[in-house]
Amino acid sequence: MIDGVIMVVDNYARRMSEYADVTVFAPNCGDFDFDALPYKVVLCKALSVPHYDYSLPLANVDMEFRRKLSESELDIVHIHSPAFIGKAGMRYAEQHGIPAVATLHSQLKTDYRQLFKTEALANFVLRDTTSLYDRADECWAVNSAMAALYTREYGGRSQPLVLSNATDLLPCPNPEKSRRKINGMFGIGDGEKVLLYVGRLDTLKNIILIVEAVKLLKESRKFPFRMLFVGSGKDEALLRKETERLGLQDEVVLCGRISDRELLAEIYSRAELFVFPSLYDASSLVQIEAASQKTPAVFIRDSVTSATVKENVNGFCCGNSKQALADKITEIFGNPDLYADVAKNAFRDLYVTWDVSIDKAYRRYCGLLETRHCVKACLPESS
Repeated sequence: MIDGVIMVVDNYARRMSEYADVTVFAPNCGDFDFDALPYKVVLCKALSVPHYDYSLPLANVDMEFRRKLSESELDIVHIHSPAFIGKAGMRYAEQHGIPAVATLHSQLKTDYRQLFKTEALANFVLRDTTSLYDRADECWAVNSAMAALYTREYGGRSQPLVLSNATDLLPCPNPEKSRRKINGMFGIGDGEKVLLYVGRLDTLKNIILIVEAVKLLKESRKFPFRMLFVGSGKDEALLRKETERLGLQDEVVLCGRISDRELLAEIYSRAELFVFPSLYDASSLVQIEAASQKTPAVFIRDSVTSATVKENVNGFCCGNSKQALADKITEIFGNPDLYADVAKNAFRDLYVTWDVSIDKAYRRYCGLLETRHCVKACLPESS
């Protein structure tokens, strides 16, 4: 599976392994060549959860996992998930007197409502999760809106530090060549506008709103276009069914999961507009990926994931309805000068590489270690 948190952890581990010994503790997700990774991976047993994209790690009962964790000789723990592995990491940090960092990646209350189906149980688990994050030496959030949500709605003790996400994608060296390649791959006409969504195919992400807006765009006949969905997920069949019901087989392309990062960059480069009406995401990596190719994005106004965007400066916003989204897309393409400015500013303001972001994170680690007098913290020479 590829999702934002997994991409974050992988990029942290890859880059930090150049100047530190890094171990990732994660649930066993099946057949994968972990030996090919530049960092160590310790797996614990896990159970699949029906109708849910993630597995349930069994860190408490997997004795081999617990043994490997206890023998790890860690200097600092960074928790990216509040589930059982995260709790095991926090216990290790407290038992060994080392710093712990916990990153708040997603709107946990929404996650828990979907998983547990009852408000009371969702709130109970949320309180348990918040207490875990409060125990960390530092809690980090991916943008200012998520940081505010933690204290305002989750009951967190103090507002988290904001440490932004980033991307490994580089600007395409030859956008025109990439344009021709993607046109041929998906049968796109050179004069067609390309709208793009990348991410998990889950109704939580408002993907049905996208196809409903696409239906209105088709009926308006203002401009020729193609809508690409890149990704997979539990609601892929539902999205396909809705596309067929609305008669959008010629306009909508379900591209499936694409793990080739260079190809994905070329798809972003070919797109004129990244369509991301999610009310669920905190600060998705995909909007940064789009900005890396000077592809502006349209969000739902006041959504958490739009917090890094200034409307009509480095991104676009609209109301949470199919008509509002369709009207906004039409308006965007009807103002080419504004579009060009926003595309340029999205690259300038929102594109951040992991080298920059992780250098900041590593410096925070070093500060925590020096404060605790755990080890003499050393910054890498390249910093």
